[in-house]
Amino acid sequence: MTRTVTSRYDVAEHLRTPEEMAAYLDACIEEAGGDAAFVAKALGDIARARGMSQIACDAGLSRESLYKALSGNRNPGLETVLRVVGALGLRLRAEAVPVSEAPGEATPPAPRP
Repeated sequence: MTRTVTSRYDVAEHLRTPEEMAAYLDACIEEAGGDAAFVAKALGDIARARGMSQIACDAGLSRESLYKALSGNRNPGLETVLRVVGALGLRLRAEAVPVSEAPGEATPPAPRP
């Protein structure tokens, strides 16, 4: 019988273009359900794909503090998030959604006819 060899998947190895990075961040924000650490981890994945040292420099942060902030174990402050997003060449946008679709809100069941 042949053995299956597996390797650890690293999304940062697959984020090559700014469009892929933006799509990944958008999907992670959508899936996060209000979990700031999850979004921070996604930003960390993108920063690793671009080069953590360069992003830290561009964001005006130390590389070590950036690794900690974007580890997924912490909730970085908005200022840090905005600095990193800017250093990545990305932009956050707001979109109006019905309150029932807001993160953390349960969508009420549809009325039965």
